[in-house]
Amino acid sequence: MTFTPDKDVNFLKRIFMHHLNRIYNGKCFLRDHAQHLEESASFKGLQLALDEFTTDVKKQIQRMEEIYALVKEKPAPESCNPIRNIVKDEFCIDTNQDLPVLNDLDIMLYVQILEHINLTSYRMLIMLSKLLQYNDVTQLLTENLDESTDNDQLFVLIAKEYITKDQEILKKQSRT
Repeated sequence: MTFTPDKDVNFLKRIFMHHLNRIYNGKCFLRDHAQHLEESASFKGLQLALDEFTTDVKKQIQRMEEIYALVKEKPAPESCNPIRNIVKDEFCIDTNQDLPVLNDLDIMLYVQILEHINLTSYRMLIMLSKLLQYNDVTQLLTENLDESTDNDQLFVLIAKEYITKDQEILKKQSRT
């Protein structure tokens, strides 16, 4: 099969829209369920990080809505979405845990998994937007990529702080 430049553009745009819809719908679902995660966290630092994360998710959604306008498209609903499926399982949080650390660490783990999905998606979208010569779109996607990178690093730091803090508490308890 031979592609002409016109068909290549349509083909690339179709791939671009598929991935943009996936990440957009996943982010919207995450935004709608973020408060539950924050309420499930027992560690104050994690609650603050989740609040910052939710603020960033909202900004990323706004940027993606700008992207839809720039490419003259509208978001399309999707039935299968990796982010939605991870969040739907409520991060495997079990409110009956006798150790809150287990729920908190699950939240940190799954937020980082989501950010890794986002990082990969944004990188792919940036490559496609460059091929399509969507310069303004590339900039918006780069801003989203940077925020997702920062959030991933934030949750690594929160996990480190949390685990270190828990070790200190456990050491103190074992001495008494």
